[in-house]
Amino acid sequence: MNAPTSLPSRVRHLIVGAGFAGLGTAIKLDEAGESDFLVIEKGSDVGGTWRDNTYPGAACDVPSQLYSFSFAPNDWSRSFSPQPEIHAYLQRVARESGTLDRFVFGTLLEDAAWDETEQAWRVRTSRGEVLATNLITGSGGLSEPKLPEIDGIEDFTGELFHSARWNHDVDLTGKRVAVIGTGASAIQIVPEIAKVAGHLDVYQRTAPWVIPRHDRSYSRLERLALQHVPGLRKAYRTGIYWGRESYVPAFTRQPRLTAPAAKMGLANIRKGISDPALRERVTPNFQIGCKRILISNTWYPTLDADHVDLVTDRITKVAGNTIVTADGAEREVDVLIVATGFYTTDQPIGHHIRGRGGRTLADTWADAGMAAYKGTTIHGFPNLFQIVGPNTGLGHSSMVFIIESQIAYITDALRTQRINQYAAMEPKLTVQQEWNTDLQRRMERTVWSSGGCASWYLDDHGRNTTLWPRSTFTFRKLLSEFDVSSYDVEAPAAHREELSA
Repeated sequence: MNAPTSLPSRVRHLIVGAGFAGLGTAIKLDEAGESDFLVIEKGSDVGGTWRDNTYPGAACDVPSQLYSFSFAPNDWSRSFSPQPEIHAYLQRVARESGTLDRFVFGTLLEDAAWDETEQAWRVRTSRGEVLATNLITGSGGLSEPKLPEIDGIEDFTGELFHSARWNHDVDLTGKRVAVIGTGASAIQIVPEIAKVAGHLDVYQRTAPWVIPRHDRSYSRLERLALQHVPGLRKAYRTGIYWGRESYVPAFTRQPRLTAPAAKMGLANIRKGISDPALRERVTPNFQIGCKRILISNTWYPTLDADHVDLVTDRITKVAGNTIVTADGAEREVDVLIVATGFYTTDQPIGHHIRGRGGRTLADTWADAGMAAYKGTTIHGFPNLFQIVGPNTGLGHSSMVFIIESQIAYITDALRTQRINQYAAMEPKLTVQQEWNTDLQRRMERTVWSSGGCASWYLDDHGRNTTLWPRSTFTFRKLLSEFDVSSYDVEAPAAHREELSA
């Protein structure tokens, strides 16, 4: 069936975003008989992060067999999947799911407000308005690029773009290129563009921990076995999952257990860089795991190349096509690429969602930071479900596992809502507060809080509102069924009027 060209006036479930979260939700709602849904997506295709991030070298740092839906296996070509293969996988899953007839692309959510009278979300989009009983956001935590606050950068006279909005029309061959950032995207980009750039400057604020990337192509025999030997793919996936879960104690309880990983990181530096002075500049000064651990075999050898310079002095301004640093040095560049991450602790969609009393989600979170119940529902915002919400991120495993856990919880919540004819459901304030107090208490003993680094995991208050401080199987257990007793529920307005008559 073809996708709708216009929005219906009313729908029971409105899903925002068509990445792993939105697509998975659509599929599972359809399987559960909750077929009255609509997915709106600002882009032109499914894929989310894996549609938008097309920079050279883009690939996943979670093993392929685990970074996929449990209900939709794939014939992966490598142990770590490149971006085009992940995007193609999501396109295939979407086509085969039979749900694309309820996806509307090129549609931006502009405003969503809870209507007390209608007991529904009044949503304004770039294609018009729709009234939705339930609003499910799957827009993701790594969706809106964040530009660095550098004086004059907006007036740069060369080519300028963010890594997540790669300009493929710009030919880097022989050019003087600068990359700002040394995070997960930068360590994939820099080795690739160094192959063609005439000169490359890499601006580093903090040296990351980088361990070897154990990536390889699957042999033809392996791929055939994974496809046709009963139970092998599941066993392989299960083994990877538990291997990743074995990292949890080092991150959440005993940071000293990260010592072997630190040794791998230091050995990676010695192997990749010959210059002792450069080795010192790329050696991290914080405990491994405090910030995201990166994986690469080519990062350090690239920084050691003659035509690549690592710049560690702070950028003070951009003047024309020149970058000026605190030591007074001026470096001319033709192309400036910023790989400075995303808005994570201030989710952009929060500025466009207004709950009871007209207060936005962003305003609700402004004082104490992002907070939700089970990372999924928020007091004051009835019938709002957020996938990859506060404190659902991971530092060790696959976000798809978290996403599927939340989808199961939401699907059970909507079943409960339908069976009991609830018009509105929202977590009790005390329950939400208890959940987040426990989270932050557990967070105090993690490496993310005690490792001596400033990371994008932390908000302006110094609170980690991004990561989950326990095992993923614990998260799944806690979200295995909808706990309606933790919620304030309302009957439909018409029913309430009958009871009061």
